[in-house]
Amino acid sequence: MSHNHCPCGRTSPKGQIPSLDECCGPLHRGLAAPCAERLMRSRYSAFVLGHVPYLLATWHSSQRPAELTLEAGVKWLGLEIRQHRVTGADTAEVEFVARFRVGGKAVRQHERSRFVREDGGEGLRWFYVDGDVL
Repeated sequence: MSHNHCPCGRTSPKGQIPSLDECCGPLHRGLAAPCAERLMRSRYSAFVLGHVPYLLATWHSSQRPAELTLEAGVKWLGLEIRQHRVTGADTAEVEFVARFRVGGKAVRQHERSRFVREDGGEGLRWFYVDGDVL
């Protein structure tokens, strides 16, 4: 994958991979995610890029850790969105599989994450609340 391509794995209807600037970059710079799936994808990209401030800013205040240290030496290999389900007017779930390698070991993180949309100070925004490992 080119450095210009967004790491989130989203493709256009024609199968093209958008650049980071066309995809998750605007969200990382403050644009509100239009849905929970896009927030999930932008959070994955933030993990890949080591963008800790964005990860903390998009974590719901009820669950947000005081600080976040990313594990060193992680090589992110891909994200697959299995399901995006709207569960209420301002709630949604995203089931995903994120693949990465750490210390020579391949890891598959399969999770169902919960998201909520509420006023984030600049209008309605989606936030990651928590998730269940599947």
